Amino acid sequence: MASIRLMNDTAPPDEAARLNSQGMLALRAGNFAEAERLFVAAIMYDTMSSALWRNVATARRAQGDDKGEMQALDAAVNIDRRDFMGWLRKAELHERIGEKAQALVAWSGVLQMAAVASDLPPDIAAALQKGQAFVSQATLQIAEVVSAELAPLSAAMDETELRRSKAFVDVALGRRRTYVNICEGLCYPFLPADEFFDRHHFPWMPAIEAATDEIRTELEALLADPGDALRPYVKMDSGLPENKWSALDQSLDWGACFLWEYGQPNKAVLDRCPHTAAALASLPTTTIPGRAPSAFFSILKPHTRIPPHTGVTNTRAIVHLPLIVPENCGFRVGGETREWHVGQAFAFDDTIEHEAWNDSDKYRAVLIFDVWNPHLTVAEQGVIAQYYTAADATGFGS
Repeated sequence: MASIRLMNDTAPPDEAARLNSQGMLALRAGNFAEAERLFVAAIMYDTMSSALWRNVATARRAQGDDKGEMQALDAAVNIDRRDFMGWLRKAELHERIGEKAQALVAWSGVLQMAAVASDLPPDIAAALQKGQAFVSQATLQIAEVVSAELAPLSAAMDETELRRSKAFVDVALGRRRTYVNICEGLCYPFLPADEFFDRHHFPWMPAIEAATDEIRTELEALLADPGDALRPYVKMDSGLPENKWSALDQSLDWGACFLWEYGQPNKAVLDRCPHTAAALASLPTTTIPGRAPSAFFSILKPHTRIPPHTGVTNTRAIVHLPLIVPENCGFRVGGETREWHVGQAFAFDDTIEHEAWNDSDKYRAVLIFDVWNPHLTVAEQGVIAQYYTAADATGFGS
């Protein structure tokens, strides 16, 4: 069990071992005061044994000596800060004597330590289950009180304030983690690491949503006779070792029909999808020669999952317009999971870890395209585009 010590790693000296053995016999016989005396005597011969201090704590617990038990457990964990059983018994004691705040902190630490362990004994697993129930109940109680107190403030918040304040509370309560940008390519400094962008950044969204039916009709006609327009989205370079993408490599389980790719139009597909082409042309898409925009129909077959991953650059926002969405489909960006709803677009930062799944028996289809990150000014957009143009002119651009 990684990083967890259920017992002391080193054997105590002979006299300490003898006294400890006698103490265990007294403990089993119900002679708890004598067991405590023997364990304390053993510690005189092995002062750095956290296990002996835990035995003292057990004997004191049997005598109803809560204060003495806590002192012994504190001594155990002061000797070995990774003493898992010491911390577990401390958590149980804090809970038993009604020290709720200390119990919550202790149980949270114990559960974090146990998360890296495997094959725990049944009694320890049962104790952890009770600890998890305590933490869950405590978190729920805090959340209920906090929600009631914040309700008047929340009622006056806009979309951004409400989403961020909810995330703050969830992070504070340990119900979610904070994700950061991981750019596989260019990272533009100091942009907010926001998972989903709020709609007010994209005043054009209702217009493309209004074209959903026409776009879906064109997609369905395209898929009825795709030719070479439909191809695997994942195409790994030969020689790469097995990785999270291997299951989707060269597979139409996740297929794509590109309208634009790395700034180049796919005329054959655009000609077959004139309404989609017109809708895209009306948008303020990212324009970087040889790199952007990109726009494609993303087709996810039944029972297919796209593994957690991050994108190339935070200079863009990725927009999804759901076209065909059966039940049991989902999409996670960072700590927030959303369902797709046909005709309801959303935008996200793909340099924050995200994943998608289709657990239904039907295929799922989404129109995906990129636009500028809304936190970039027009001047900054020009800097980025001109940077690439200048870098490419040297012959060293990539």
